[in-house]
Amino acid sequence: MNWFPLWNSVRIALCSCVIVFFAGIFAAHQVAKLPPAVKGALDVLLTLPLVLPPTVCGYFLLRVFGVNRPLGAFLQSMGVRVVMTWYGGVLAAALVSFPLMYRTARGAFEAFDVTLSRSAQTLGLSNAFIFWRIQMPACRQGILAGTVLAFARALGEYGATSMLIGYIPGRTATISTTVYQLWRTGNEADAFRWVLVNLTISVTVLLAVNLLERRHKREP
Repeated sequence: MNWFPLWNSVRIALCSCVIVFFAGIFAAHQVAKLPPAVKGALDVLLTLPLVLPPTVCGYFLLRVFGVNRPLGAFLQSMGVRVVMTWYGGVLAAALVSFPLMYRTARGAFEAFDVTLSRSAQTLGLSNAFIFWRIQMPACRQGILAGTVLAFARALGEYGATSMLIGYIPGRTATISTTVYQLWRTGNEADAFRWVLVNLTISVTVLLAVNLLERRHKREP
């Protein structure tokens, strides 16, 4: 059994998880401080990939990064090709998993007691210190849960990934695209093995999320 799809899926999920971790926290922290009207408009925009079909997200990525598009052609001239490469899969996975990280982090920031920040400001502490040493630890359970969910979403991504990077054995194949290709060619036994692998990882991730939620509820 060739384990490349597992390795490729994990590296794509990990790389995209790093991207959405910082991007999601930054966006959530900034949006949480905005007026309700502006917050509502940005929230719709940033959450849109969560409700759009993944194939539609993949289509938009192809419209932007396709080799016949201005940005795609420019990147190609610089030696960077997004379409049909594993790091193109990182981009696709980051797009569809970003809303999970963003919404979870935003909820954690909105539940944060702002009097703690104001008290720290009266002591002369910098905003950076307050954010990293006071606000982030207080919101850690929500942020960790969002990170785990974003990783799980990226690991199981199929629609946008298959649109942007396709299925090339040993280069772009992921667990999801491998399951489809094996089923399509009638290889039910191997397809079922990969389904079990994906199921095992998904159950583990959900158990981790439940554990984080229980720990958060037990904290005063």
